[in-house]
Amino acid sequence: MLKVLERRAQRIAAVSGAAATIVLGAPLLAAAAPAPASFPVEPYATVISQSGVNERQYPSTDSSVLGILQYADQVGLRCKVRAQDIADNSVWYLLRDEQAWISARYVVQTGTVPYCKDAQPMGLTNSPQAADAMG
Repeated sequence: MLKVLERRAQRIAAVSGAAATIVLGAPLLAAAAPAPASFPVEPYATVISQSGVNERQYPSTDSSVLGILQYADQVGLRCKVRAQDIADNSVWYLLRDEQAWISARYVVQTGTVPYCKDAQPMGLTNSPQAADAMG
């Protein structure tokens, strides 16, 4: 739970900085500091479900819940797989900064997300379940 609260605080700080830049105007953009590392760069997902989305250990509702992303949260995406179908959507995303999966059914993707079999294996587990999920 602490991890979720820390991420939320980082996202709020990132959004606050972006809002200040927009209010102060375009001339300030050139002099603005780079966005914090927690601010998502493409590809990323924005949660559209009012009840949020569970972060799961594997791309399946049978796997453990590792955390919860709230409505409008944004999170970086590493890659995607086709796995368990959720309301006619079988795409699941592996998060960029942690070993957790979210269902595409509850988010909107921004940017191009490669399939995990085409992505660099950095950070992917070597477990049989992960190998099955990568297809």
